[in-house]
Amino acid sequence: MSTATPTPVTTPLAVGTEAPDFALSSTSGQTVSLSNFRGQKAVLLAFFPLAFTSTCTTELCAFGDDFDAFVGANVEVLPISVDAVPSLKEFRNKYGMKVELLSDFKREASRAFGVLRPDTFFSERAYFLIDAQGIIRWMHVEEALGQRRENAEILAAIQNVIG
Repeated sequence: MSTATPTPVTTPLAVGTEAPDFALSSTSGQTVSLSNFRGQKAVLLAFFPLAFTSTCTTELCAFGDDFDAFVGANVEVLPISVDAVPSLKEFRNKYGMKVELLSDFKREASRAFGVLRPDTFFSERAYFLIDAQGIIRWMHVEEALGQRRENAEILAAIQNVIG
């Protein structure tokens, strides 16, 4: 019989839950808080594992490709990873990304949303659509790190749950 302690499993926040606030450093040099958007616009949090990896690069460049569609839906896209701000700045600049990236270097937001991987200490690839009142209206956590949602699916979710 093994005496090893099992790895704790985190549970992502559910639809209908109030999203916890956070204050994270961004590639713009500003601190971004989720509460800054309350009463103004919906927010798509897009947790991604690590900068400079193939799926993350494809995903974040795609957000730029459809930037106008998200703006037109009055949704602020906030990609979040555990990478430090200097790494995220280099990543954003290298690929000419239109969205600012947020650093969850202390893993506080990943923990609060229940998407921090206990085995690797970076986040799952996960999406949380939060309405202007701060309530999670749609969410998805990928089964594998190499998977991602297409923007068409995310934009359809925005249309269906926020309008």
